[in-house]
Parts: sequence; C-alpha cells; structure tokens
Amino acid sequence: MNLTIEHETRYVFDETVEHSIQSLRLSPRNDPCQHVLSWHLDVPGNLWPWTDGFDNIVHMCVQDRSHKEIAVTVAGQVNTVDTNGVLAKGDGLSPLIFLRDTPFTHVSDSIRMLAAPFKKMQDDTDTLTVLHGLMNAIADAVDYRPGQTRVETGAEEALKLGYGVCQDHAHLFIACCRALGIPARYVSGYLFAGPDNDSHLASHAWAEAHVEDLGWVSFDPSNRQSATDAYVRLAIGFDYASAGPLRGMRRGGGAEMLNVRVQVGQRQE
Repeated sequence: MNLTIEHETRYVFDETVEHSIQSLRLSPRNDPCQHVLSWHLDVPGNLWPWTDGFDNIVHMCVQDRSHKEIAVTVAGQVNTVDTNGVLAKGDGLSPLIFLRDTPFTHVSDSIRMLAAPFKKMQDDTDTLTVLHGLMNAIADAVDYRPGQTRVETGAEEALKLGYGVCQDHAHLFIACCRALGIPARYVSGYLFAGPDNDSHLASHAWAEAHVEDLGWVSFDPSNRQSATDAYVRLAIGFDYASAGPLRGMRRGGGAEMLNVRVQVGQRQE
C-alpha cells in the first residue's frame, strides 16, 4: 500500500520560552514491512540527527532564542507490505532486554490476575494463540475512549479505570506479556483507517511480542488485530517513554496549548 502522511504538532505558550529542546522520533526507517519513498521534517531552530539504542532515527531540535510556540511538521510517502504482522527474526536487538519492568508497564497484582488464564494455557497451547487471546482480553477489559487518559497513564491505572487509548492498550499488553515471560515492546506509528480517519486514529501505537522460531509479531488490542499494510512503524522501545514521537523540555512558557493534526491517505498506484 502506498501511504502519504502529514503530521503537524503545535505547542502555543502563555509566556515566552527562553530555551527548548525537543527529541523527535518522527522518521520511519526501512524494514521488511515498509520502504520510505520520501520524508521531510520541518522544525524551528537547530536540528541534530542521531540513532538511539533501539536503532530509531531521532532528531534533536533546539531553540535557544525566545519563542512562544513550537511547530513540528513531518510529511512523506511510505510503501508498505502486509507480512501478516510478522517481522524478521533478527533486527540486532536481543529479545531478552524487552523483559524488563518499566513505570508504564509495571507488572502489578491486577495485571498478573489478567494474565493468569493465559499463563495456564502456555504449557499446552501455542504462543500465538495465547497472545491473540490476551490481545482480545485486554480489548474487553479496557474500552477504547479517546481523551479520557493522560500521556502519563500507566498500564495498571488504565486497567483499573477500564478505559483508555491505544497507548494504554499497548502498555497493558506489554505488561501482561512480561508477566508471562514473553518479551514485548512498544511501537509508535501511523494507521490508515480509511479516507475519513481522525487524527486520534491516524497517530497510533501498538505492541510487538517475540515468538520463538518466528520473530517479532505485532498485536494491536485497540483494533483486535495484528499490523497490516495499513500500518507505518516510527519507533520501538520499552514503552512510550523510549518510543514516543515527541518529547521535550523547556525553560519558561507557563501554560501550554497543544494542537495535533495527522492525515494518513492512500495513493493509488
């Protein structure tokens, strides 16, 4: 599928910001399920590219002059391939590092209880079946409700609330996988959900779990499916903190207003 993407993030501040730094994971890389045809990043200030420990493409944006807004825009075209949600076995990272506990994916007693039925299944059921069952159980336990949780919400809180967004679903899936001893990681990216998709659907997050003798397999509890050629991967990490598209810090500025616009379209061949 040939997908076109436009993504604008704009922060407007009540007061003058003296200095700001933004870490941008907004550039997709080539992998077995996607090929980047073109990509452009437009930001104010100075820009330094680098590659993090997960092999994500990162840009550091620094504004060292007074300003009252920050606008970040990316646009590009990506050709995607449907691999039935499976990535190549070896991408240079040991799956074992994705067993670690993080604040967003802390394995609490309530999360162990959610994962318990699937732990019992592990001895006599193949891992893929276990993981698909877990994905659906998470979708049943946490309703998809945009605007009800925060960026700081972790898996345990989302489970307690019983609602959340794709970020919360991904964190909860990862936490449950870690309770089962299965390596799992966070993926940020985009989803083409049709010609009339909204920004909160187009900007997306899901998870990948490592299955022995197969590789990394994607799971999207928000849509109860594995990734298809409608998905574009931006970055991977332990959780949102290490794979989120945009994170930053500033000196000054007071209160801020955030506006995000994302458009994902399909270009006909």
